[in-house]
Amino acid sequence: MPTIPLEDLLRLVIEEEASDLHLCVGVPPTLRLKGELTPLNTAPLSSADMETLARGLARPDQMEKVNAEGSVDFGMSFRDDNRFRVSVYRERGNLAAAVRMLPRKLLSLDTIGVPPSVRDLLDLPRGLVLVTGPTGSGKTTSLASMLTMINETSARHIITIEDPIEYYLDHKRGIVNQREVGVDVPTFAEGLRRALRQDPDVILVGEMRDLETIETAITAAETGHLVFSTLHTTGASRTIDRIVDAFDAQRQQQIRVQLSMNLKAVISQLLLPRKDGTGRVAVFEVMINTSSIGALLRDNKSYRIHNEILTGGKYGMVALEAALVDLFQRGIITRDQVIGYAQDPEVARQLLGERVTL
Repeated sequence: MPTIPLEDLLRLVIEEEASDLHLCVGVPPTLRLKGELTPLNTAPLSSADMETLARGLARPDQMEKVNAEGSVDFGMSFRDDNRFRVSVYRERGNLAAAVRMLPRKLLSLDTIGVPPSVRDLLDLPRGLVLVTGPTGSGKTTSLASMLTMINETSARHIITIEDPIEYYLDHKRGIVNQREVGVDVPTFAEGLRRALRQDPDVILVGEMRDLETIETAITAAETGHLVFSTLHTTGASRTIDRIVDAFDAQRQQQIRVQLSMNLKAVISQLLLPRKDGTGRVAVFEVMINTSSIGALLRDNKSYRIHNEILTGGKYGMVALEAALVDLFQRGIITRDQVIGYAQDPEVARQLLGERVTL
């Protein structure tokens, strides 16, 4: 039996407001507190401890998937109103797990810090909106908050395809149907294809992982649906290049044209530790697809999109560098973070009022 039972570990995550719990052989259970890994003052976990903890987290069918494929991801509830995202996996022949605490209450877009221009996207009748960023940057939370706002303000049918479902969304003015990959549908692509026959107004595809899903999402946006999805990229130009590069050379120009007409926005976000150590803060870059950016997409000049974002404030665009500098000037992050996370450090230095030497 582990030194600390699973229920006590989950309770500790909640009480300490940790973002994550890491369980692996050879080290004590470890919390991520305010962005930093903090091991508990207990004995390291043994292989037998991990076996017990993993089987406490995962159902027997999920453990079968770990044995067959090496890992499984799922959502779980604890004491009614607490939700966790769990990944149980094998490493060096042992079991391990990462458990992420999900906020009990969905944050508003204002609380998250989402730029105001993003709210206008939620009223669009059709098109593709991408939320991008590295793992753990808060994409799922931002998207859940966007869907909640749509659900509260308009009578639309929302279908989500997720792996796993992390936030349960209630029916409000609209209807929300949430489908989990591996439980309700076999794959993202198949779930998306089926969704098109279920009278949706809004579709969330949890992740565009493969060519088939990307292609179907673009088609769904083209045929009159508002489609949200995510990619593990940073910045609008990298996101567009990732999508185009997924297709063979003969089809890339066609995809560029489709994106120029149907991609409405790319919202890139990062989650940075606050300077005062009280937690983390989200920072956003927003690209809105204007006629000028559409032309760059068609002409295979995505490398120039960043300059358009820098000068596109009147269209609701927000450059990552400007957002970082704003957080610094408000005393929330450090100058080193501004320079370190900027896509173009020279632009960041200029916005900081520093002399830039060529």
